[in-house]
Amino acid sequence: MELFEDTPASNAHEFTVSEISGAVKRVIEGEFGRVRVRGEIGRVSRPSSGHLYFDLKDERACIAAVTWKGQAARLSTRPEEGIEVIATGRLTTFPGQSKYQLIVDEIEPAGAGALMMMLEKRRKALAAEGLFDEARKRPLPYLPRVIGVVTSPSGAVIRDILHRLRDRFPTRVLIWPVAVQGEGCAPQVTAAIQGFNALPQGGAIPPRPDLIIVARGGGSLEDLWGFNEEAVVRAAAESAIPLISAVGHETDTTLIDFAADRRAPTPTAAAEMAVPVRADLAARLAEIRARTMRAAQGGNQRRRQRLADLGRALGRPQALTDPARQRFDLFAERLEPALRGFVRARRDRLNALPLSLSALRAMLRSRREALQAQGQRLPLCLARLGRSRAERLADLGSRLERARARMLADAGRQTRRDRDMLDRQAARLAAAAARMLPPRREALERLDRLRQTLGYRETLRRGFAVVRGPSGLLTDAVKAAQTPRFEIEFLDGRMAARPDAPPDASPAKPARKPREPKGQKSLF
Repeated sequence: MELFEDTPASNAHEFTVSEISGAVKRVIEGEFGRVRVRGEIGRVSRPSSGHLYFDLKDERACIAAVTWKGQAARLSTRPEEGIEVIATGRLTTFPGQSKYQLIVDEIEPAGAGALMMMLEKRRKALAAEGLFDEARKRPLPYLPRVIGVVTSPSGAVIRDILHRLRDRFPTRVLIWPVAVQGEGCAPQVTAAIQGFNALPQGGAIPPRPDLIIVARGGGSLEDLWGFNEEAVVRAAAESAIPLISAVGHETDTTLIDFAADRRAPTPTAAAEMAVPVRADLAARLAEIRARTMRAAQGGNQRRRQRLADLGRALGRPQALTDPARQRFDLFAERLEPALRGFVRARRDRLNALPLSLSALRAMLRSRREALQAQGQRLPLCLARLGRSRAERLADLGSRLERARARMLADAGRQTRRDRDMLDRQAARLAAAAARMLPPRREALERLDRLRQTLGYRETLRRGFAVVRGPSGLLTDAVKAAQTPRFEIEFLDGRMAARPDAPPDASPAKPARKPREPKGQKSLF
């Protein structure tokens, strides 16, 4: 008997490992060409190759997922562990490890709850780094010369901001156009903030802004998601230029609001925060000028009153001479009667004396000379008395004049200083007005040219017309046919018109003339 018997041959085909793996791959890829899978992200891995590896799981199963390097850069939502997402891609197998996996090319959060959870997680992580601290926020400039606005150039936001700035205080505005939603929003807004900060100090073209406004209108959480990206928040926090965040309406909150130096509820409110009201500044300047003038006039009035008070305390020079003048008048009135009585007494004594005429004449001559000598000495005494009084009065008057001149000089110097300060302020105000008016005039002219270019009058110039009915514009022929009268506007004027036939009516054929008999013609 043989030790080994031949094993009976089998008719089953023998597959290689590669054949089996390829068959499974074809079945899976054929059955599940492109799928959308909802699940929670777990075990996220980002190797140096740039590919993304993560798991999609629920309470009962787990699927391996991978996003290649080229697709990872275009993902609108970066995978983060713990959030629920909807991944779109294709199922395939990985023969090297005998497993199937999902090649993901698009990820979107599974509802607002997932977005809010991702937003809260990111907010806490950035707040832990100190990007939202109040201590690092800078005050806004009181009167910025140049304002940089990061927004869409075609939306209503920029028009609202420019209108509010023009009403309050016309200021030079630099617009950095960006996309305000979608995949390009976050990188463009980041580049705009960094670009404004990269401009040199004191540059002329373009000038470095003193304030940045990042603005966007309202929208859903998904529309505003670009302003929640980490790159945008870090750019706003690292900005050396003060930044106002005006993203969405009052109820909308994004992460850039926490990193900005000031958060505005609306873009219009951001413009109001940026500049004061020019009319209020002009009124305050006028008030300061009026207060300065009142202070100067009040100071001069107080000094003048003080000088008058000092003058009254010194006394009047006339008061010093009035008593002497009064005594002089009194003595002068008494002198003439005394002289008359004295002459009369002497005459009586002379008549009583038995003297000769020559002796009397000699005695009278001697008496007359004596009286003349006394009369000459009296004016000398009065003159000496008057000179001493006059010298004292002159000394007092000179002292009074010196004090008055000194006070007037002090008041004049103070007035000149106040006038010089007012002249400098007026010169600065005139220079500022002359510097700001030309660019405002040029901007207004550019806007007017743009208005003329985009207006419908240019369309009329190319041969078109505008048709208006009683209730507004007519844009189709059916309504025009139903309107009894309407108006057509051309480039050079307007004219009234009315329809003759409905638009769908075919042109009426001319009525056939009745055939005349070949013989005798009709008399009619």
